Amino acid sequence: MEEKIQVEPKKISAKEILELLPHRYPFLLVDQVLELDPEREYIKAVKQVSLNEPYFQGHFPGNPIMPGVLILEAMAQTGAIYLKKVFPECRDKLFVFAGIENARFKSPVYPGDTLIIEGEKFRKKGHVIKTTMIAKVEDRVVAQAEIIAAMIEVSNA
Repeated sequence: MEEKIQVEPKKISAKEILELLPHRYPFLLVDQVLELDPEREYIKAVKQVSLNEPYFQGHFPGNPIMPGVLILEAMAQTGAIYLKKVFPECRDKLFVFAGIENARFKSPVYPGDTLIIEGEKFRKKGHVIKTTMIAKVEDRVVAQAEIIAAMIEVSNA
């Protein structure tokens, strides 16, 4: 990728996430970044899964589980935070899905779970970025995928 800014490994608050991402409730799926380390090309974020999430009303009522597509979206948002913090040329861009490879869902995510999302190995070719993401609950991997995003200009429409 292009030149990285020097960012010390650090946490990112919910307030700063709101400044970085265009998403808002109910589509903002990252609550906090626990660690961002450009040297290791690594980010670790958290999503607190609450029974109050609107999707639980219709996704397996009586036995609510977090939809897999929303876990993938949380992974993508985590990757976008990394890119916007580390690469200056990404700050005013929008990231959209360009592909998902090798996605695996290994265990359900339930209300009350703390979803830990880890991303690493950010690779860029032109306006396309690919990264490896893993989602965990406690130490158990619940999902993993290679997320491919396209970096596009923000539309004022």
